[in-house]
Amino acid sequence: MQHNFARPAGIFVSLLAVCALAAGCGGSSPGVAPDAGASSGAIVAVGAENEYANVIEQVGGPYVRVSAIESNPNTDPHTFEASPSVAQVVGEARLVVQNGVGYDTYMERIESASGGVGSNSSRRVIDVQKLLGLPASTPNPHLWYKPQTMPVVAGAIAADLSALAPAHAAYFQAAAARFEQSLTPWDHELKRFAAEYPNTPVATTEPVGDYLLEAAGADILTPFGLQADVMNGVDPAPQAVTLQNGLLSGRKVKVFLYNQQVTDSLTQTFLAAAKRAGVPVVGVYETMPTPGYDYQSWMLAEVRALRRAVAEQVSTQKL
Repeated sequence: MQHNFARPAGIFVSLLAVCALAAGCGGSSPGVAPDAGASSGAIVAVGAENEYANVIEQVGGPYVRVSAIESNPNTDPHTFEASPSVAQVVGEARLVVQNGVGYDTYMERIESASGGVGSNSSRRVIDVQKLLGLPASTPNPHLWYKPQTMPVVAGAIAADLSALAPAHAAYFQAAAARFEQSLTPWDHELKRFAAEYPNTPVATTEPVGDYLLEAAGADILTPFGLQADVMNGVDPAPQAVTLQNGLLSGRKVKVFLYNQQVTDSLTQTFLAAAKRAGVPVVGVYETMPTPGYDYQSWMLAEVRALRRAVAEQVSTQKL
């Protein structure tokens, strides 16, 4: 499927200061200048989405200076118009992590056109789609919700940082191992939910959290065609909308999940139907909500919100 990301949005660049892993790094912190890493000897790195930037930050510790291109939780991250400031940030990066699957294609355009470090082979680019061996036609681009994704990404980050700064290779490898271990509570919570609430029927607006729902053993009743249409800014088929409304009004689902960052009139209609029927609602995010979260705590919070909805009928529309 080709993603038609037609909804307008701006580019938001968040420059993340680095905090040491031992200090419990998480979320974004006060910004640094794009060239601060170069002047301090640290590796300048970019995550196209702030969840990837956060993992770079955790693996690289004091040896990286990280920028996140997409970090605003109040915008639709699917569509961008690249600005000169973004091109400058990417152009100076020696390590880039991007999602792929048609989600952040602007990165490839910037990388091919950018000058400086970005114009030569010294820059390393981790495309998560390619790293996972996924085809470009992968229908759901929200790869960071898949539990298997970030451990692989962290390992690739450690490998590339080690190649760029061999003297710190042991640090990077140990940090990646610690990061993977820190995902254990999320894994346990997913397995616990799947065991206690197997095949929980759910409805959703977009496939943002589908990988997480699948890992939790939930049964997604919303047709994927409707989810893809909403994601791509296309009007869904009337019969699909009728089916979705029936899932909510008939209380055929235990929880309704929606993209908290992008709400339109159709989403508002579904939210109103869920409220009338007493179906609890959970908001999911495409970029990591900040401040207050790192990748691990964000994923754990989403699963716990799902549990509260099913076990206690409590809505969590915003983390």
